[in-house]
Amino acid sequence: MRLRIRDLREDNDLSQADMAKLLKCSQQTYSRYESHTTEIPLESLIFLAQYYNTSVDYLLGITKTKKPYPRDS
Repeated sequence: MRLRIRDLREDNDLSQADMAKLLKCSQQTYSRYESHTTEIPLESLIFLAQYYNTSVDYLLGITKTKKPYPRDS
């Protein structure tokens, strides 16, 4: 499985430290998320999907469709 969080971060000109601050974790932990050596908590995946306006499936490389799913009201 190829995570897309690194590509999205770089496309948005953000550093790992920037993302770590948003996720309230260390830069080292975020780096491990990108390298897939540490599981990303579900809450963080949801945050990233909302932040990048995409779906968790896209972040995880399950789909090539970047468009997010419709959200429930």
